[in-house]
Amino acid sequence: MKSPLRGGHQLHLLEGGGELFPAMVRAIEQARHLVHVETYIFEFAGTALQVAEALERCALRGVTVRLVVDGIGTARLPQAWRERLEHAGVQCRVYLPLGHLGLLIPSRWRRLHRKLCVVDGALGFCGGINLIDDLDDVALGRLERPRLDFALQVSGPLVADMLESMEQLWWRMQAVSRARQHEFRAAWEALRAGWPALPADHPPRGRKTPPAAAALLLRDNLRHRHDIERAYLKSIAQARREILIANAYFIPGRKLHRALALAAARGVRVRLLLHGKYEHFLQYHAARTVYQRLLEAGIEIHEYAPSALHAKVAVVDGSWATVGSTNLDPLSLLMAREANVVTRDPGFARGLQQRLDHLLQTAGVRIEREQLGLRPWRQRLLDRVAYVIMRTLLMLLGQRY
Repeated sequence: MKSPLRGGHQLHLLEGGGELFPAMVRAIEQARHLVHVETYIFEFAGTALQVAEALERCALRGVTVRLVVDGIGTARLPQAWRERLEHAGVQCRVYLPLGHLGLLIPSRWRRLHRKLCVVDGALGFCGGINLIDDLDDVALGRLERPRLDFALQVSGPLVADMLESMEQLWWRMQAVSRARQHEFRAAWEALRAGWPALPADHPPRGRKTPPAAAALLLRDNLRHRHDIERAYLKSIAQARREILIANAYFIPGRKLHRALALAAARGVRVRLLLHGKYEHFLQYHAARTVYQRLLEAGIEIHEYAPSALHAKVAVVDGSWATVGSTNLDPLSLLMAREANVVTRDPGFARGLQQRLDHLLQTAGVRIEREQLGLRPWRQRLLDRVAYVIMRTLLMLLGQRY
């Protein structure tokens, strides 16, 4: 299969909302034509308010501003903010609102989980960071330390891919006929064609790095069902020295589990930095049923101790890296719309690896096989129950994992 990687990109790693939100605001303030945002959670409080206020100001000065939120992650926009955004001219949409029957309808399990932002078709943001204060957590409440998460600021050819994907979803969500959608898109494309030449990027402060080869990978329920998973599997199969994965909800399927075990068997060091806080019954307990087999295969497991871990990043051999919204669990890999940027830029990959190495050494608690056997029998029983429930639900949905 032909590699999707293309050259000419500037990549800048952002850690947490503390770095992402100011970068987004700076870009939005410079927008002249279009700001398009997709997110799972948008909390109109704390530090996330700076993004909401920037979108409002941007629309008020005549820029087209679109906002799409997920119907579970952001069930409803606060009334006051909905009115403010609509008054400013921000176009808001909710992806698959639950309605009266909620999750009793299986198709409603398919969520918008990706976090994307494109400004003027020239600058993009992609990662795992929701628009929510770093110290707020939907499940854990107020955190003592900031949540660990990453995003990427990128300029270059893949930004057009981001915008195309976001526009396709936008028009599909419109409550108009296909013919009318085509008319709207044609008019919009004609408008975009008349824009003056845009700057190549809005470079972050500091020294500009050489152009990098990168690509945008999507997961949806049509043409891109397995693209992100296949990218992981391919990079793991090609690993020769080290695999380093930081992932919030890690419940690998058979293929991914086998790929990691085979890598460890041929001498590759495989390290996982995982979420150790209890948030959701299924994700927490079902994940622990695979710990034993992973440890037996020679894979190192570390749980992030200081706070919640929400990251979805990986580095292989210090040369391949990915940053995105994809958890390595069935919800992400089988049911959600996701987006990851992958790159084979050694400079970027080494920088991400150094950051993860530091976190493993200073904030990770290593899990040993003996610990698992000493857990109370009630916890081990809950692990099995959660795993059986998860497998049963997947079977009822006709999904193989």
